[in-house]
Amino acid sequence: MSITVYELAGADGRVRFSPHCWKTVWSLAHKGLDFERVPVPFTGIAELGFKTLPVIRDGDRTVADSFDIAAYLDDRYADRPSLFGGEGGQGAARFIERWTILTVHSILGRALLPDINSCLAPQDQAYFRRTREARFGGTIEAVSEAGLKLLPGLHDALAPLRITLETQPFIGGGRPLFCDYIVAGAFQWARVVSAREILPVGDPVEVWFARMLDLYEGLGRKAATAAAAA
Repeated sequence: MSITVYELAGADGRVRFSPHCWKTVWSLAHKGLDFERVPVPFTGIAELGFKTLPVIRDGDRTVADSFDIAAYLDDRYADRPSLFGGEGGQGAARFIERWTILTVHSILGRALLPDINSCLAPQDQAYFRRTREARFGGTIEAVSEAGLKLLPGLHDALAPLRITLETQPFIGGGRPLFCDYIVAGAFQWARVVSAREILPVGDPVEVWFARMLDLYEGLGRKAATAAAAA
């Protein structure tokens, strides 16, 4: 039986931009599981009875939150490649997730606000503007302008990741693990909604991200972008 994964999508349902949903999509591919991807707009989440996405349905089980989904998949399908490589790996992935949210998401989540908004349907644009402007305390344009000024600092913030990837192909070591999907999800978010170059070509992080995009028959690289869908 195929697993159903509900993903956040733009006006064009092919444009799937959520970094958290990408963690789950890569996790399902990592496990070698059959899955069906269902696009859901911002204003459709509550209609499905969910609060946030991603959500998966596996038979009679419904699981929300990308980290909880990964833990569920590792427990339920323990005979397939592990997403964490053991209990210690799960604990380390928690750290990577917090680090990614505090460093990468905190900058991209501001800088990309107009790009995200522009790929949404009108009713979703109204919802997105209202909720994000309440969250950040300013217009999405003003918040983005301030966020763009922080982008140069992202390069320095990625130094620990860059140094690590100079000595091993993946954050997980010799093969990708959920910790890789956590960080790659953030850069896929930017890649899908914006034409802006976030990572310099040839940078070890950019080389690693290109490697991530090519995983599972180019699952990430084949993703529709807002620019291509326009």
